[in-house]
Amino acid sequence: MSVFNFSAKTLFAQPVIATTILLASVAAHADFNHQSWDSLLSKHVTMTNGGKASVVNYAGMKADQSKLTSYLEATSKVSQSEFNRWSKNEQLAFLINVYNAGTVDLVLTKYPNVKSIKDIGGLFGSPWKQEFVSVLGKTRSLDDIEHNLIRGSKRYNDPRIHFAVNCASIGCPALQDDAFTGKRLDSQLEQATSKFLADSSRNSLKGDTLKVSPIFKWYKEDFATNWRGTKDLAGFLGRYSSSLGLSKAQTADLKQGKIKVSYTDYNWNLNKK
Repeated sequence: MSVFNFSAKTLFAQPVIATTILLASVAAHADFNHQSWDSLLSKHVTMTNGGKASVVNYAGMKADQSKLTSYLEATSKVSQSEFNRWSKNEQLAFLINVYNAGTVDLVLTKYPNVKSIKDIGGLFGSPWKQEFVSVLGKTRSLDDIEHNLIRGSKRYNDPRIHFAVNCASIGCPALQDDAFTGKRLDSQLEQATSKFLADSSRNSLKGDTLKVSPIFKWYKEDFATNWRGTKDLAGFLGRYSSSLGLSKAQTADLKQGKIKVSYTDYNWNLNKK
């Protein structure tokens, strides 16, 4: 029988089958839809100081808590196998969004009777160690998400995450007014980092001392992982010299250890509007 002896039905079925397989493949690797979280951020987060900080309308978030709950329920349904099929950027955007949504959800458990997220943990507890966020098949704490899934995995190796995950405090880098996405993640992280470092109330050169947020002290090791060639904290800060307002000479002095790095105080008051 000739190899060209196909029926019309078989012939026209081929494009359909191929298209079905292609669509299934695309769906398996599609970015998670963070639209509901994005809409909550757009509605209830206000950027301040030229985008260098933000405040949250927690009363508004409380009124829309059912939408927040629905979003966290949707993220909780993502399986480990599905997550593993995503790109690294899609994975990291997902984890950052879940962390931030979880933080807001935690604050709402005590709002409006809360002045600081640290109060939620009580005298002997920690808000970051409470296990209440269901993600990747397990009920986790915020610490687990940040320090194990994001930092501890060593998969992402991006110190800029410290300017994306939000701790609901004034001293913390801004909670952005839009959700992180895999496609835009690099530019979003870059903007968040640049804006935070440009905030002279938290990072500024005073004489021969560069005073920066204690975030750089708490996570100093993360800024010394050779991320994009930055082998230490001075190298990382030097990369953002324009945001810090440093001249070329000052940047060179920083990298050569001629400028001392010290740390400012951290404001743990709630970042409420």
